[in-house]
Amino acid sequence: MDAIPERPRAVRPRHAASLVLIDSSGEEPCILMGRRHARMKFIPDAFVFPGGKLDPGDLLAQPATPLRDATMKALNAAGTRTPLATALALAAVRETFEETGLMLSAPGHPGVGKGWEGFAGAGHAAALDGLDFIARAITPASSPIRFHARFFSAAAPQARGSLQGSGELLDLDWYPLSQALKLPLIDVTEFVLEEVAKRAAGSERPRPPLYSYRNERPLVRG
Repeated sequence: MDAIPERPRAVRPRHAASLVLIDSSGEEPCILMGRRHARMKFIPDAFVFPGGKLDPGDLLAQPATPLRDATMKALNAAGTRTPLATALALAAVRETFEETGLMLSAPGHPGVGKGWEGFAGAGHAAALDGLDFIARAITPASSPIRFHARFFSAAAPQARGSLQGSGELLDLDWYPLSQALKLPLIDVTEFVLEEVAKRAAGSERPRPPLYSYRNERPLVRG
């Protein structure tokens, strides 16, 4: 009898965070999104929100204002302890600044964490009090690159500066929600946009959902 080949061990997901910036000044909410470069290993050519993996410097950085109690409680209820929850929110703010030039900040000093030099130079640190925790997602076990991503949202007026991409995200712009849903998206991004639409319509879930996979099929909990 032939031996049954062993299933490859799944890669451990890395912590990551994204920020959904929402401009509600018009008739329809507009979402800041950009297209990942074709050279990127992970989801090339797909439209995404600003964001990325948690860096060591995010664990050392200090915010100017903390997450609101309700936001922290939602993260804690999802199994994310307070220090990591703060670091993930910081990562979302840092990545947004790096990829878009927009800074969610207030006067303060971010500390000595690497990657926060731009904030320190401006005499600012991250402002987290305007962030909401809206969803999380875990990449399928079969993927060679995996993330456990937390998605935060914030109102566009909280962002300082002018929109100027770093080149990591192409076609960076504010897209009306209905148009954003028609862009080239992966399933997780589409799901988060649908959650944003539900919240805008006043029908949000009792707690932020988890988008994951079972036997390679999407599974939503929460």
